[in-house]
Amino acid sequence: MVLSRIFNGAEFVQMSDGEPIRSVVTESADAVVVMWYVLPGQTINPHIHPSGQDTWIVLSGNGEYILDAEGKTMPISSGQIVVAHTGQVHGVVNQGSEPLQFVSVVAPQDAGYQPL
Repeated sequence: MVLSRIFNGAEFVQMSDGEPIRSVVTESADAVVVMWYVLPGQTINPHIHPSGQDTWIVLSGNGEYILDAEGKTMPISSGQIVVAHTGQVHGVVNQGSEPLQFVSVVAPQDAGYQPL
C-alpha cells in the first residue's frame, strides 16, 4: 500500500458558521495531520492529549492561544509553530477580523483527546 505524501492544503479547508471543522489530511499510527480554519469569533475549546503532543503550524491569521484551564492566553500569528506537549492544555480563540488557518500534527495517532 502506497500512502500519499504530498497534499494540497486548500482542498481540506472547511468553513462552518458553528464550531470550527476538524478536517483530517492524513493519519497513520505515527500521527494525525489536521487542517483547521477558524473564523473570527470561533473557538477551539481547551483540551489535552493525555498520551501525545499537538504541534500547530500557523499559516495565516492570528488568535489567542489558550495555555491553561484558567483561560490564560498568549497571542499567536502567521509563521509561528506552537507546541502543546503531552498533557498540556491548549485551544484557541479567534478574536481578530480574519480567519485563523493552521495545520495540527498530533503524535502519536492514539494521543487521545480530553476536553476540559
